[in-house]
This record gives sequence, C-alpha cells and structure tokens, in this order.
Amino acid sequence: MSLARRLIAAGFSDLEKGERFLSARELEGLDQDRLFAGLHLAASPDTALQSLVRLIEKHPQLRELADAEPEASEPMYRVLGASEALGEFLIRHPEHLEAFEVRASPEPLPANPGLLRATLLQSVGADPRAARPVAAVTGVDAYAALRTAYRRGLVDLAVKDLCAADPLDFLPSVGGELADLAAAAIEAALAVSRAEAAEQHSAADVADVGLAVIGMGKCGARELNYISDVDVIYVVDAGSLEDAHANTIGTALASGISRAISSVAREPGLWEVDANLRPEGKSGPLVRTLASHETYYARWAESWEFQALLKARAIAGDAALGRAYEDAVAPLIWSSAGREGFVESVQAMRRRVTEHIPAAEEQRQIKLGRGGLRDVEFTVQLLQLVHGKADETLRRRDTTSAIAALSAGGYIGRSDAAAFDNAYRYLRLLEHRIQLFQLRRTHLMPVAEPALRSLAKAVLGPFSNERPSPDSLLSAWQRTKRSVRELHERIFYRPLLNTAAKLSSEDARLTPEAAQGRLAALGYRDPQGAMRHIEALTAGVSRRAALQRQLLPILLDWLAEGVDPDAGLLAFRRVSEALGTTHWYLGMLRDSNAAAERLCHMLSNSRLIADLLEVSPESVAWLGQDKDLVPLGFEAQWQEITAKMARHADPESAMRLIRLIRRREILRIAIADSAGLLDQERVGGALADTDRAAVLGALRVAEGIVSAGGPLKTTVLVVAMGRQGGREIGYGSDADVMYVHRALPGFSEAEAQEQAARIVAKVSSLLTQPLKPAIMAERVLQMDADLRPEGKNGAMVRSLDSFAEYYRRWSLIWEAQALLRARPMAGDDALAADFIRLIDPIRYPESVPEQDVREIRRVKARVESERLPRGADPARHLKLGRGGLSDVEWLVQLLQLQHAGKHPELRTTSTLEALAAAAELGLLDGADARLLAEAWRLASRIRSANVIWSGKASDVLPSSRRDLEAVARWCGYEPGRAAALEEDYLRVSRRARAVFERLFYGH
Repeated sequence: MSLARRLIAAGFSDLEKGERFLSARELEGLDQDRLFAGLHLAASPDTALQSLVRLIEKHPQLRELADAEPEASEPMYRVLGASEALGEFLIRHPEHLEAFEVRASPEPLPANPGLLRATLLQSVGADPRAARPVAAVTGVDAYAALRTAYRRGLVDLAVKDLCAADPLDFLPSVGGELADLAAAAIEAALAVSRAEAAEQHSAADVADVGLAVIGMGKCGARELNYISDVDVIYVVDAGSLEDAHANTIGTALASGISRAISSVAREPGLWEVDANLRPEGKSGPLVRTLASHETYYARWAESWEFQALLKARAIAGDAALGRAYEDAVAPLIWSSAGREGFVESVQAMRRRVTEHIPAAEEQRQIKLGRGGLRDVEFTVQLLQLVHGKADETLRRRDTTSAIAALSAGGYIGRSDAAAFDNAYRYLRLLEHRIQLFQLRRTHLMPVAEPALRSLAKAVLGPFSNERPSPDSLLSAWQRTKRSVRELHERIFYRPLLNTAAKLSSEDARLTPEAAQGRLAALGYRDPQGAMRHIEALTAGVSRRAALQRQLLPILLDWLAEGVDPDAGLLAFRRVSEALGTTHWYLGMLRDSNAAAERLCHMLSNSRLIADLLEVSPESVAWLGQDKDLVPLGFEAQWQEITAKMARHADPESAMRLIRLIRRREILRIAIADSAGLLDQERVGGALADTDRAAVLGALRVAEGIVSAGGPLKTTVLVVAMGRQGGREIGYGSDADVMYVHRALPGFSEAEAQEQAARIVAKVSSLLTQPLKPAIMAERVLQMDADLRPEGKNGAMVRSLDSFAEYYRRWSLIWEAQALLRARPMAGDDALAADFIRLIDPIRYPESVPEQDVREIRRVKARVESERLPRGADPARHLKLGRGGLSDVEWLVQLLQLQHAGKHPELRTTSTLEALAAAAELGLLDGADARLLAEAWRLASRIRSANVIWSGKASDVLPSSRRDLEAVARWCGYEPGRAAALEEDYLRVSRRARAVFERLFYGH
C-alpha cells in the first residue's frame, strides 16, 4: 500500500504534512506498522504525529513507547491525538511523560479526591495533614508548580477518559474528577495565598482567619468541563480577630487564590476563578462571614440566587465552616419555589438560555440555544426546585443523578428519563472533546472539516474502528437537539396530563399536589383551575382527547410563555370545546406548529383576542395561512355588506350581519397585528376601513327604515373627524363624526332637516343598540358628534348651506383646527365633494391672525389643566400628558393652519404625513420631526396594547408590572423588558414635550 493510501486509511487530513513528519529523523528506525497502528487510534492522527515528533526531539526515550505494541502505546496516541494543548504541556514538561506508562483500562476508576488534594498541596510544599495548610514556596515558582501538578492530573484523567470503553458511561466520573482536581488546585492556591498574606500581615493573624471556598455551578455539582470558569463564594471566619481586620485578610487570601490560579506566569494560567455569584455580585465584598451571608439571604437575596445555591458545595479551605454554610443555605434552596417572584425568576432563567447568543454562533451552540445543555439543566433544576421541597431524594447537585432521582420518584417517565440522560451525556461529551483539543473555553461546534472529522472519531469508544464523516456527526447532533426539545416538553407536561386524565400508564403520574406545584412554578396562578381545564380537555377515549393529550405538552409550554397562562388555557379550552371534533382544527394544531404557537401566545397575552376567538372560534382557521390574515379593504367589506343586505331586508337582521362583519374584521386585524404582519399605521387604516363600512351599512339601513314611511327627502353625509378622520384609530376608539345633509329637489329645508335628524339618530342607535340574541364580545362603535358646530348645544345634523352660513359668520379657530381631520366617511359622493370644497378655505387659510394663534395656545393650555383626569400622572397619560398624542397633534395642526394655505403638501388628515411634509418643507428640524413621530407612534401603540391586553380602553401607561409586561410585549419588547418600555416612553415623551414647548409656545 502506498504511503498516501496508508495516511488516508489512518484518517490524516493533510497528506503532504503527514508525509513530511513521517520522514523526520526522530522517527527513523521505528516500525511503520506499529506506528500506523498507534496513529490509527488517534482522533486526529495529524496532531498526534506532530506532537510525537516534537516530544521525541525533547525526550528521545519516548521512541521506545512509540515503537511498542498498541496495547502499550494506546494511552499516548489517544491523548496526543485528542489534545494539542496537553501535547504542548508535555513538550514543556517531558518529565511527566511517565503518565503514558500505564495500561489502558476499559473501565477506569476515578481518582481519590483526597489523593488529588494531597498531590497539589505537596506541589507547593504544603502539608496536606495541616488544619490550614501553608505553602513553602510563593510567587511565580509556586504558581508554576501548582499549575504543572494540575495539568499532570489532567493528563492522567485524559488517559482514562479517552481509553474508557463507553465514554458516555464514564462521563459523570470525568466531570467529578475535573471538579475534584479544580478543588485541589484551589486548596493549593489557598496555601500559597496564606504564605503570601503572611508577608503583609501578622502570620498569627493569617493563621487565625478561616476561609471556606464554596464551589458553585458545575464545580459545585462535580460536573465540571475540561476548561471552564470555576464559580466560587468565599466565607470567612474571623476567629479571635475583629471582623474588619479578618475581612481584610480574607480578601487578601481570596485574591491570592485567583492570582495563583490565573495570573501571568511562565506556566500558563489554568482558568478564571469567578466570584460573581456572591451576594451583591461584583458590587459586594469578596468575602463575608457566615452570619453576613445568612442575613443577606434572609433579607435581600433574589430568587435566582437560591436557584444558583442548588449547586453549592464546600470544595476547599475550612471544611467545618464550609459544612456550616451548606447547612445554612439548604433550607433556603428548597423553600425558594414558594417565594414571591419565583415564577418570574424561572421565566428569566429560561430567557437566559438563548439570550445574547451572537447570530453567527446561534446554529453552532452546544451549550446555549434550543436543544442545548442549558435546556436540559433548566428542566432538571426547575423540577428539583418544584418537587424537592417535599421530596428530599431529589436534592442532588449533579444533573445525571438528579435525572435518575426524578425518574425513581415518579416525576419523569422511565423512558423519557433514559433518553434525557443519554442526550445530556452526548452533548457534554461533545463539549469535553472540543475543549480538550486546545484547552480553550468554547461551546461551539467546529466548522472546519478536519476538526469535525477528528471530533466524530473522538466521541467514539476505543472499540470502534470506524471514522465517521463530518455529516454523520452533525446529523447525530441535530437529532439530539431535537430530542432535547421534545423531551423538555414531554417531561414537563406529560405527567400532568397523565394525572389529569387518570390514565393507566408506565409514564410518570404526579400527585395532585405535585402537579399543581409544577403548574404554579411555570406561571399558572390558579393551578387547581388549570388542572380542571386539562382534565376537561384530555378525559375520555375519544380521538379528540387522545390528540389533545398528544398536543398539550407543547401547548401548555407555549401558554406558559404568555403573561396570563391561566386565561390562555381557559380560552383554549373554550375554543376547543366550541370547535368540537372539527377535523381542520385538530389537524391544524397537530400539523402546523406556527399556527398552534401563534394561537397559544395570543390567548395568553390578549384578553381582546381571546374573547373574540371564544365567540368566533372558526376564525382560528386563519392562523394557518398569513394570506388569510390580510385585512379586507373597504371595497371588499362593502361588497359583502351589500350582498347580505340584499338577502336580508329586515333591518335588525341586516344590522346583525353588518356588526358581525365588523367584529370579525377587528379580530382579523388584531391577529395580524399580533403576528407582526401590520405596523401601527396599517392597523389604524384597517380599523378605519372597518368602521367606515359599518357606518355606511348603518346609514343605508337607516335610510331604508325612514323611507318605508315615505320618500327620502334628503341625502346624508357622515364626516369622520379626529383620529377617525386621520385613519389613526386604535382598537378602543370611538368614531368622532359630523353629519351633513342636503334636501332633495321638491322638498323644503324644514322637511329635509326633520328627516335627516331621524336618519342620523337611527344610524347611531343601529350601531349601538343591543340585539337579540346579543352579539357577544362586540366592541360597539360609539358615534361622537361633539365636534359639530356649537358642540353639544348645536343641531346634530345641518344642511350644507347651514354649515356654510355658520362657518362664514360664527366659526372659531378651534373649529377650523378640528376640520383639519375632516374626511367623508359615508353617504352621498356629490355632497361629500361639495362639503370638502366648502371647508378647504377654512382649514387651509392663506394666513392665521396672531390672535388666533394665541387662542389656540390658550385652549391647549386649558385642555392640559382641565381635561387631564384628577390624580393622573401627566408623565404617564398617553393622550393629554407630557409629550403625548395631544402635544404632537396640536403642534402639527398649528403648522397646517399656518402653512397649508401656501403648501398643498400639508393638506392631509394624517398626523404623520403632515409631520413628514412639514419637515420636508423646513418648517421644523428633521430630528425634531423624527422624535415627535416616535413619541406619537409609541403612545398610539401603547394605547392599542392596553385594549388588546385587558379588553378595556385606557389612556395611561400601566404602572402594574404585570400589565406593563403585557403591553411591552405587544409593543415588540422581549419578555421581561417591561421596564425598558417604561423608560423608553418616559424618555421619548419628555424630549417630545421639550420640542413641543419650544415650537408651539415659543419657549
């Protein structure tokens, strides 16, 4: 066989470099068959060969081992092929090559923790038997000795790990030994630090101060990685010293530990010692007494801190002090699930699983992201916290033991537990092998093909001779990630369903108390009620119940992500019961993840949508296709209304259909808005089209009712005003209108006026009066005509000539301002055109006298002082408050009054269009215009969100955290970012108010 073919068969990636190193003088005379047999064992034969040549150059005696039979040389080839970094270490320290002079064991035994501690302490000249060991050497010599001894321990472990018959089976032992090795290194570093502290303080005082090092995270759980930050908390015992002096010495000891472990020296640092999980984090003192820790946890600690303490374990220093700390915090850990804010803490913990992952890394993450290690750890830890209060068998620190305990206790089904445990071990094994290669802290799947090929080999046991392809490795990884997500949902919710449905199953079934505890931890405020809904959905042997049992694990998870999962689950139950066995509904939930997830999120985040879906459950079908969520335009709605009116001559039947169409379209718009398919401007326009179609339908029905008693004597026009006229309405908006009429030929003005009054009164009543049976969940359209001439004291409807006479003789500037938003809404087209011709000179004058400008400013100031509700915070009122909608709209309208006569670009009923035109004309600075538009959009969005969330209109930025969270999510903020919305609105509105005052009042 040619050399190139042998290299390929052995798994080499770089054939040219492989040939060059094989011809090195260091390998002359070695048996090629035995050499290739050894290289074939290496995950990366390229790396193994290069390290071997360099090692023989430093230590020629290694030729003997390289030339030995594979049974003897296996440890060397496996380590050199799996870890370039350990090869570099042995090149620096060839005296430790003796680590390879062992026989590989398929079932290795973990190292004795006490022996590791003694070895590391002896490396710095400390006595392992001493109560508080002190090193005989200090400074860089001590650091080098400590780090070298640690890395020698790492080589010993790597030999066992890489030669174990089943790497997955041995994995927990690897994590445990890595943690024990890290603890031994910290113990030795503390001994060095005591010796160094005695150079600055009295040796007697240093000896009097006790320090316990508490391992947190993976080190505390004895499931450490090959390279990872080691999270710690320091507990100090003052002994006979004053607390302040003891704390100073304790701080010096803790700082000395980090220095010995990771400071710059000739032997590279090991890893970071991270004390940020201590009370108050980086802001808190580095060391505290046990009493100080107890006080902090009793009074100020947040829920996440107790979850972090789940892994706490004394790893170095004063053992008795460490045990006292463990005993003190244990009750706090297991009662934390009952603390206020626990659910919010859990939800925040879930968000941290995928938070801050750079986009370029998202698909390569083994630890973070969907289906990663954090998913497994989160699931297991939450179940421990929920059920561990009552069941002490669940109080385990490491993940694999906790999974086994949860399965033994019946909290996880046996098959699910086995699959979850296997997935976790596989992901950890990938992480270990990737980190081992260069001893760098990374959780990313490599992208280079040679690295993937080496990794694919490295995760196999020593009895496998195959070299899997990179594609097979990536496929296995993707399958594992999918399995983790599916198992997460099954493990959380399947036992709940088994309990609720009273199924006879081999899977886990929880007691009612345990099931309710789990639901409460997931955010359900009424666990008993939630269990009743689950029972109703899953009970029985029908196909529907079976499918609900299949679907509910993931649906409950999605509902729990909402602000009000209880309301969401209730609404889901009602929708499901209303649709019964409808084939398309169950099929959509089963086959369309996007539709099902969208439904759950809407039901648990929007009372308005939930209420509308409960009475229009057939609308759920829209969720499967985005095209079905495109709002119907006015013409399409009017065509449908016309067709229905033609088939239903009875006014009440016709109005029922008109109002049902409006209710349906509001729901469609809200769902499209929820799905992110519409921006705020398109929402306002779509809602305005829906109102317009309903008003025109009501007008035609009213005319039909009146004409039934005689001929029509007049034509009527409904003119939209205010935000309705600007097509800028929200879900809770009334319709500001004015009514205009014109007598038909042959009828007197008096006759026409009397009939017009009856028509407009009928229009309003048709849109608002209760129907039998009632239209459930309808948002009734209230018609508000207060902007008509003379306001509430004026006639409800006027003729066009009367409008002309009024505006010629008595019109005030505020009425011209109101006409800026006037837009024909429903009625006679010719009358509409004549009315616009009438009002254009009034609302777009050639100039505005200074006294009128002063009057506008005076009225605005009066509105601010008199119309703001008593007790309302001006900073939080969206309409009339500081920098709110009113400020932006009044400023824009003043500019329109002053300049639209000369600049047709300003002749629009839209606030944002007028604002953009004013900026384009240079009437205000572009930055000011953008700020005002931002404030207006955000206030409008919050206003609509108030209705969407609660089903009730409100002009106030919520102060309740829960309400604010719901509104923030609707406004596009990530979960848990309610405070960011609050800060953004208060900041933007404050700046908008400053612009308003400068441009409107001139100061």
